[in-house]
Amino acid sequence: MYDIVIVGGGPAGSTLARLLGKKFKILVIDKRQLIYMTSEGNFEKCCGGLIAPDAQLMLAKFGLGIPQNILVGPQLFTVRTIDIQNNIEQYYQRHYINVDREKFDKWLVSLIPPEVDVVCGAIFKGFEIINNNINLKYIQQGREYNINTKVLVGADGAISTVRKKLSIDSPRPKTYISIQEYYKVDNSLPYFSSIFDDDITDFYSWTIPKDDLLVLGTAVIPKNKPYERFIVLKEKLISRGFEFGPCVKRNGAYLLRPERLNQICVGKGNVALIGEAAGWISPSSAEGLSYSFRSAYALANAILHRPDNIIDEYYRNTNKLRLNIKWKHFKSPFMYNTFLRKIAMKSGFMKMDMINHEVV
Repeated sequence: MYDIVIVGGGPAGSTLARLLGKKFKILVIDKRQLIYMTSEGNFEKCCGGLIAPDAQLMLAKFGLGIPQNILVGPQLFTVRTIDIQNNIEQYYQRHYINVDREKFDKWLVSLIPPEVDVVCGAIFKGFEIINNNINLKYIQQGREYNINTKVLVGADGAISTVRKKLSIDSPRPKTYISIQEYYKVDNSLPYFSSIFDDDITDFYSWTIPKDDLLVLGTAVIPKNKPYERFIVLKEKLISRGFEFGPCVKRNGAYLLRPERLNQICVGKGNVALIGEAAGWISPSSAEGLSYSFRSAYALANAILHRPDNIIDEYYRNTNKLRLNIKWKHFKSPFMYNTFLRKIAMKSGFMKMDMINHEVV
């Protein structure tokens, strides 16, 4: 019998385990191999690996600093914003930290107290509630395990099995599939880029330099022929001067985009959802790390202070997160409406003038 079982060892799940690991008997299960920094996992998170300022703030509040071996070069301060519909380009100063996402997740798992049981390479199969206890099943190396717990936490991402098997009325957020390819390049670009093109997606696309690689990614609605649109995006960027060498890696994942607050579900009874499993992700930028950290912290406090009514307390603890989502919704039209985006970019507000010549 465990006090808490956490399905998913990513940033949300590992943070919750770290915060509560010395106070409760906890089990974390994840399909990836996250125990050792040098281990190769069977699954890789499809993520750009940029730590945004909101996530940096939460790491600072936790008293954490990112180790040097997690960082990848170059560390940049510029985003090249390309509006293909309106044929406008601007540069903006932004402060992201460029990391190896797989190593970042493994580092967070390494911070979990040794009292916590962590099982990797495991597939969560489902659960049932019996007499106020939760019985769950998972498979590891072909063997099925049955575990009992008082509290079950779904931290298992966009296509959450825990959420799927929980009988709730909350509708799912709008779902995209993100695609990324990694290309060998001779020279790193001195900027990240965000690309807006309504012919590709109603969301956005991106490029991110990673050492001697350039990552190209986009988020597309699954039924809209995602990879065909990805190829068109690549061709359009080549016509704008981007250079892509041989492709050395490709990955993809589902991505959520909450359009209404009722699409965010914190759970029911003694089953809670955190991170993207709950729908906590920015509808304007798809930034999810800060929401993972904040929702894990909110649930940890609920479990500590209201064990008799976890979900109601967790809901109250996330009031500011819902306000944050509302603000992102207000901001979104200025990014994704073609006319409003044109006005915003033409205004030059907060743009950065690039110096492309030598001073003589």
